[in-house]
Amino acid sequence: MLPYALVTGASAGLGTLFAEALAAEGRPLVIVARRRDRLDAIAADLRSRFGTQVLPIALDLAAADAPEMLFAQLEQQGIVIDTLINNAGFGARGAFAELDLTMQSEMVDLNCRTLMALCHRALPAMIAQKNGAILNLASVAGFLPGPYMSTYYATKAFVLSLSQALHEEVKDRGVRVSALCPGPTDTEFAAVAGLTNSRLFQMNVSTAKDVVRDGMAALRDNKAVAVAGLSNKLMVAGLRFIPRGLARGMAARLQKGRG
Repeated sequence: MLPYALVTGASAGLGTLFAEALAAEGRPLVIVARRRDRLDAIAADLRSRFGTQVLPIALDLAAADAPEMLFAQLEQQGIVIDTLINNAGFGARGAFAELDLTMQSEMVDLNCRTLMALCHRALPAMIAQKNGAILNLASVAGFLPGPYMSTYYATKAFVLSLSQALHEEVKDRGVRVSALCPGPTDTEFAAVAGLTNSRLFQMNVSTAKDVVRDGMAALRDNKAVAVAGLSNKLMVAGLRFIPRGLARGMAARLQKGRG
């Protein structure tokens, strides 16, 4: 059996487009998200257009036992994962003290703990085969503190740090690990997070197709960190020369202000 690619958060936005890009390469797929109806429709569409195998699994990945349940199901079906796209995640905009704590805790669970656990489950088989790839969705938010999206920015700093460390650990063992760092992107994520009326979002919006293109290139080239989009690359490069206090203040004004 051919190894499968696993895409999380595949029912919309970047996740759907990553699944499409992999299907176009003829890769068998496992696509995971909470919304069964959306997953089934996407799976049927990919099978029809690309003639590849697509297994949809409806699962709330924020649940503590979700990574173990997912890999147990894959093992029962004899499916080996050699490509993992850790795309599932969400954000929320607002003052930390005013945002619901349960929701913020679920954000940490999904954006950090689940991503870490999926990497931990997938890597041993990749290392044993001396072949594999993991793309973790970080963000330019991971490069600085983010007042008024403080927990989200912190989760992406975790993803960025973990991904770079894993890249270094496995780069000589046939496994590629990359952190993809997009900026504001025109997807469903922005509306859910309450970003569409922030000045930061309105200033610099990328298309989802461009971000996925950059992510697939990052995996091919085994880049530890890939910042998507020229303006985002310039912004991240510029952060090296801006005092942290000034960067925090700028982020706070842009996130808090409304267009």
